[in-house]
Amino acid sequence: MAWNEPGGPKNNDPWGNKNNNNQDPPDLDEVIKNLNDKIGKLFGGKKGNGGSGSGDSGGNPFTPGQPPTMLLVIIGIIAIGVWALSGIYTVDQGKKAVVLQFGEAFKTVDAGIQWYAPGIQSYNLVDVSASRSLNIGGSQHEAHMLTKDENIVEIKVAVQYKVSDAEHFLFNVRDPGLVLRQVSESAVREVVGKNEMDFILTEGRSAIAAKIGVLAQEILDRYKTGLLITRFTLQSAKAPLQVQDAFEDVNAAREDKERFINEAQAYSNDVIPKARGVAARQVAEAQAYNGRVIAESEGETARFLSVLAEYEKAPEVTRDRLYLDAMENVYSRSSKVMIDTKGSNNLLYLPLDKMMRGNFNMPSSSENTGGAGETVNYKKGSQQSNYRTDKFNTDNSRTRPSIRERR
Repeated sequence: MAWNEPGGPKNNDPWGNKNNNNQDPPDLDEVIKNLNDKIGKLFGGKKGNGGSGSGDSGGNPFTPGQPPTMLLVIIGIIAIGVWALSGIYTVDQGKKAVVLQFGEAFKTVDAGIQWYAPGIQSYNLVDVSASRSLNIGGSQHEAHMLTKDENIVEIKVAVQYKVSDAEHFLFNVRDPGLVLRQVSESAVREVVGKNEMDFILTEGRSAIAAKIGVLAQEILDRYKTGLLITRFTLQSAKAPLQVQDAFEDVNAAREDKERFINEAQAYSNDVIPKARGVAARQVAEAQAYNGRVIAESEGETARFLSVLAEYEKAPEVTRDRLYLDAMENVYSRSSKVMIDTKGSNNLLYLPLDKMMRGNFNMPSSSENTGGAGETVNYKKGSQQSNYRTDKFNTDNSRTRPSIRERR
């Protein structure tokens, strides 16, 4: 039942208007005063006397027409909480936040949940993990460069970079991309201007790109741009279109030169080891021949000295023996036919041509002498001597003859 419903209990006005029989709306000052009294009771205060609002020390500190102090405190606490919560923000992985205080860089924070003071501080997020790219040489002004030998070469490069220092990236340069383009173009022109065109167009491309990247990074660090070059690629290096055909001919001739050099080197690598092997073999054979000849000479010398000693003891016997040894050596190396002409007047046919070619089979000694052997007729000086010899061996070499008769 409502407090002002007809027939209800009287003096049930929540605002304390017990004698308001006319049901007039409550006074706002009175409502505030009553609310102050209740808040004062909650926090240990005393109710004022008759609502006179006197300034006694034990009375209510709140006066009508003024907002309550505790209410202001509560409102202030809520406002501070809302303000503090509004300063919470999150920095994603791969990014950094630069916190500004009164418009000046204050600190740089990493990924995670962070806080800043709203109204006093602000923050800017910078992606430091993303890889950015920049191409230089799209226009004729950028691509054409002068070399050391005063030739014009057309250069196109690609730069990949990322942010290394978020604070420098935000505040040290106005347009980092434009600065990087100008620095890279300046570095390219400096390095190209110190090298000749043939070196740039051929084997020097990788070295040129490395030098340009190092020089550009040094300039960026000097300016404190907060940029880091991760890769510098020389996309193309060629002569201008007007003289490109002539340079292609030069390149073709250079490639032919390299090919011929490689072929000659391969031929040299094949021939020289063989020649060295042949030379080493010939040297070894010569050394072996040298040793063999020296050994044979020394053996002959030793044999001659031994024979000389025997000759001095018995000259005639030694002379005959040397003669027989010489004849043995001669007969053992030549084709020969031995016949016994003693007491025989038969005419023999000798096929000397076949005998010299080695196709003639010698008759056995039994056919000529009845198996008793052969006789060798020879003259020594003015005398004729007959020596009885043994049979010949199958390899046409005979044993040493024995002296049977000497005349």
